[in-house]
Amino acid sequence: MPTPPFTISPQAINLIADISAMIERYAIRLEQKDGLLLRRANRIKTIHSSLAIEGNNLSEDEVRDIINGKTVVAPLREIQEVKNAIRTYDLYSSLNPFDVKDLLKAHAVMMEALTDDAGKFRRSGVGVFSDKAVVHVAPPAKRVPILIDELFEWLRIASDNLLVKGCVFHYEFEFIHPFSDGNGRMGRLWQSLILGKLNPVFEYLPVENMVFGNQEEYYEVISQSTKAGNSAPFIDFMLQGICNTLKHHQENSITMPDVGINVGIKSEQFDKILSLIRQNPRVSVREMALVLKISSRQCERLISEMKAQGLIKREGANKNGSWVVLKQ
Repeated sequence: MPTPPFTISPQAINLIADISAMIERYAIRLEQKDGLLLRRANRIKTIHSSLAIEGNNLSEDEVRDIINGKTVVAPLREIQEVKNAIRTYDLYSSLNPFDVKDLLKAHAVMMEALTDDAGKFRRSGVGVFSDKAVVHVAPPAKRVPILIDELFEWLRIASDNLLVKGCVFHYEFEFIHPFSDGNGRMGRLWQSLILGKLNPVFEYLPVENMVFGNQEEYYEVISQSTKAGNSAPFIDFMLQGICNTLKHHQENSITMPDVGINVGIKSEQFDKILSLIRQNPRVSVREMALVLKISSRQCERLISEMKAQGLIKREGANKNGSWVVLKQ
């Protein structure tokens, strides 16, 4: 069984320790009462970022609207890419990251109606270009099945830490470039699946968001690793990205736009709305939203929740009516 060439730097060792410590706290975060909203928000970020890296121009809000079944006016291919990614990530828990057949199955869903050979390895040569220059020529097509089988065998048997194996697999997968299209999004998905075997919460850690924000460096470390014949630069980059993503979720309150208000401050927003109503019972939703510094749509959702909880009610028509505080 050929072993991919890689070394583990002192930086990588420290990052593995940091990630291992933080991931348990992130798991607890996902189990809190707003965990479902957090998982949903992070899934949206993951799909948006992974496709944006590949040139999809839809915004995160538009991706969210497609997930919610709303109509989005955009190029049909870009909408199809989002729908396919949604269906693929819905398969996450059923996919075996150590099985080549599942790789092909996932690719068939990810690239349905986007390429003629979805779910099949490429049958011709392929190169990776940057500014019209060839930065990588992938191995010949006839070698792809053999190289992928060897990579998956190493993945199954090697005793290295799964954090490292996920990074090495991701780099080697991009080096082989087994498909005519969709290699980037499949490589990132598969690293996530591998990490999911270390801890299931990796399914909802939007590392793709970090890659999207550092695309130049992402491609640069791939190039550095190829020139060095060793994936160490890529390992360091991806581990640092995972670490930074975990730190971000520790240090920042989580906002779920369009799927919920920032849960940690919702009671404070309720209090502000009640105060505004007491000061001016005819205050408009738009005026409330301006004071709370949120969108009118988010403010309307807050008001709906407050009505459902019996905190306030509306008397009279929308134009001439007023708000009444029911509970002090």
